[in-house]
This record gives sequence, C-alpha cells and structure tokens, in this order.
Amino acid sequence: MGEDLRPFVDWDWCAENLGKFVLADSRWYLDGSSGKDAYESGHLPGAVFIDLDQWLSGPASPEAGRNPLPDPNVFAEGMRHAGINDSDTVVAYDDAGGVIAARLVWMLRSTGHSAAILNGGMAAYPGELTAQTPAPRTGDFSAQAWPEHLISAISEVSDGKYTVIDARNRDRFDGLQDPVDPRPGHIPGAVNVPCRENLDSTGHLIPELQIRANFERAGDLSAGNTVSYCGSGVTACHNLLTMEQLGMGQGKLFVGGWSQYSRVQETPVAMVSPGL
Repeated sequence: MGEDLRPFVDWDWCAENLGKFVLADSRWYLDGSSGKDAYESGHLPGAVFIDLDQWLSGPASPEAGRNPLPDPNVFAEGMRHAGINDSDTVVAYDDAGGVIAARLVWMLRSTGHSAAILNGGMAAYPGELTAQTPAPRTGDFSAQAWPEHLISAISEVSDGKYTVIDARNRDRFDGLQDPVDPRPGHIPGAVNVPCRENLDSTGHLIPELQIRANFERAGDLSAGNTVSYCGSGVTACHNLLTMEQLGMGQGKLFVGGWSQYSRVQETPVAMVSPGL
C-alpha cells in the first residue's frame, strides 16, 4: 500500500486487504441533507463517518468560499476522532460514485497519507449495510500544513497560465441555473469536464481511454499545468484524482471555486461553453 496506492480501488481490492485499511463514509449533500443521518441509517460494515462540514472544511465566507480547507489542526483532530493514524491507509466512499469522498482522499494524499476512493461507492459493496458503528478509538494523526504547490489562488485561475477545468455539471457551467451561488456561469477560459461524466451509471469509473479523451478534448494532456475547480472545492478533487489515476500527474485545486469567484463582483463571468 502506502505510496504505491492508486487514487481509486475496487471492492475486490478491499476484500483482499480487509483489516489493512480504515473504511471511511464521507457522504455529504449540497442541499443540506445530513450525511451523518444517512450513515446512521445504514453504512458499510466497519466504516467510520467523516463529517465534511465539521472536519474537512473551514468557516465559510465570501472571501474564502463555501468549503475552504480547514485549519490543519482541525483536520488532524477529525482524523484522530475517527481513529485514524498517520500510518493508516484510508478508503473513502459515498453514495455518489466518489465525487464527494474525493475531498477527503485528496486532503489525505496531498499531505502524504495513503488514501483512495472506493470505485463505485456504496453500490460497489456486495453485502448488507449495517447501522452498527465501530467502537470509538483515538488515532495519532498529526497536523501538517496544506501543500502550497497543489493549491491555486484566485488570481491563478484567470491569468491564462493554466488550463482551468470546471468539474460542475454542464447546466451550472453554462449558466443555465445555479442553486447556491449569486452569479451563474463560469470562469472565462475554463473548460467544462464534469466529474460525474467520469462515471458510468453504476458510479464506477468509465474506461480509462474514454476518460483520457474527455480531458484531452479540454486541452488537458498533463495535470501539472492544470487547475481544477467546482462550486466549493469538493467535486473538483475528483477530477484531480482521476487524472492522477491515469498517470497524468498532480494538478492544483482552486478550493474556493465558484462560490468564491462569483462573489468577487469585479471578476468577469462567462456563460457559454467553449466547444466541448
């Protein structure tokens, strides 16, 4: 495991490595529904719950966006609370094919920890769900600063030096609707690569050749010159991890995303999808 672990693993891998990783339920919903309630109603056996709002996000603000990265000490506290150690491998899942769990996995991998998304999410598990929660334990997870080379400032998404990809669904990218942010549209020059189009109807990754073609149509041949964003730095992580899965390297995350950019009134906004 460790550094050799790819960003996505199948359930067969999990079954072969039971007891060698921590299974984390990372469900969260944009409409405000409770991921914790969903977890308590039924989850994969042995899974701990990681609350995105409590442990994976800092306080929301117009300046930082809806889900900024938390203080590293808060993240570390959340991991310890879930019983996660520095040396643990974490496999995270959700009920959306991993587009939400990607935030936890990106945070762990970006700070040098071993972590992966369960390919297919909850639906990949062949057994019955349980409402029984694991016995509480405390981990030894330590705080580390967020890696500056993997995080983009708002100035970098509009200076033309990076390929900027937007992971949101096409209707939000095109400005047809936006249920949560003040201005519809997208960052001028950005190209839409909806992260959910990385997945098939079962929530598993589509074949790698198809995914690679999607990124190449966006002009994205290497993640090293790429900034990924979404509404608030959650599903954008899925595109970054997908590119890493394909061997394209590591790109940058614009954490504030559209929730930050659209609130800066002097920033220009585009409404038309550029040719994808």
